[in-house]
Amino acid sequence: MLPLGLTPEALAAAADETDPGSLGAGSRLRARFGAELAAAAVDQVVLRRRAWAKFGDAADGLFLTRDGLEQATRPAVADHHAVRLAATGATTVLDLGCGIGADALAFVRAGLRVIAVERDPRTAEIARANLDGTGAEVLTGDAEEVVDGLLGRVDAVYLDPARRAGSGRLWRVEDFTPPWALTTRLLDGSRPAAVKLGPALPHRLVPDGVEAEWVTDHGETVEVGLYAGPGVTPGRAALVMPDHRLVPDPGARVAVRPLGAVLIEPVGSVIRAGAIPTLAAALDAGLVADDLAYLTADTVPDTPFATAFAVREVLPWKEKMLRGWVRERAVGRLEIKVRGLDVDPAQLRKRLRPSGPGEATLIITRTPDGARVVVADRLG
Repeated sequence: MLPLGLTPEALAAAADETDPGSLGAGSRLRARFGAELAAAAVDQVVLRRRAWAKFGDAADGLFLTRDGLEQATRPAVADHHAVRLAATGATTVLDLGCGIGADALAFVRAGLRVIAVERDPRTAEIARANLDGTGAEVLTGDAEEVVDGLLGRVDAVYLDPARRAGSGRLWRVEDFTPPWALTTRLLDGSRPAAVKLGPALPHRLVPDGVEAEWVTDHGETVEVGLYAGPGVTPGRAALVMPDHRLVPDPGARVAVRPLGAVLIEPVGSVIRAGAIPTLAAALDAGLVADDLAYLTADTVPDTPFATAFAVREVLPWKEKMLRGWVRERAVGRLEIKVRGLDVDPAQLRKRLRPSGPGEATLIITRTPDGARVVVADRLG
């Protein structure tokens, strides 16, 4: 049975529409299926098309909510969670806060049995539909209230806490549901456990004895996973999907050096994990400036942990002069990156008024000699 009162006929009719959200499509669908069913079918088709970016063609078989799609783990990253838990020898995982079931589906793919819990009844209904036929059990309930009664039925646990709506960019443990105290309790090492959190987690909040793994996927740093239990190496690590891993060396040191032929931008997981000195040592690179996440070297690095730029020209940071530089070179396609300075790239791009067939990458950065604009070519 489909969730939310949907029918295969209404979904198929909505999917046949080029623009299901248009007035004309809405009129046609309402005439056939009524207002409520038509709206539900259109909503699913629109969300499925949006979900292609995250789930690929599997999106067409999923049921979604707007929040659920946004919060769902990417399949490759979800598979990584599942493989790590399965490697501990666990057979059954308790998925607390399962959302639409993206991670639960990965657990099933890894051969794990799943008991999933979701507090929102509508989202739980969606999860049941997505997990139909897998043998997974989906319960509607509050994770904090049901967890103790369920731990005896599983040998691993996974938690994806939700942040309170409108909590902003500041990281406050008070904003999480279920409460942070439950997260730390589940990470006590008594069983295999994994917790998915946003990548801005401060190091001071990582519990003792826990491994914190920051994850970059297709250039975007998407999460930090906290792991506890058998096989875990406490500390921090950076992972670039699918399997490039860098563990910070506490003895690594990196010094500031003059800008060389190459500017290197570490991926976010390396920055978040505190692994810049380790990466710099591996690449024989130096810092562009103190406390700045740009490196420089004289040779092009071969690494999955950073993006490299060939330094073409170095200009002083003067906006009026830079506007003239852009105009003289007829630059219309302009990439601007800023680090260490209070400059909004989007607003600066408007003020520089790019126009013409040319293209350029400008990296505006603090250096020991003052702010500079590096005209660069992206490598690799």
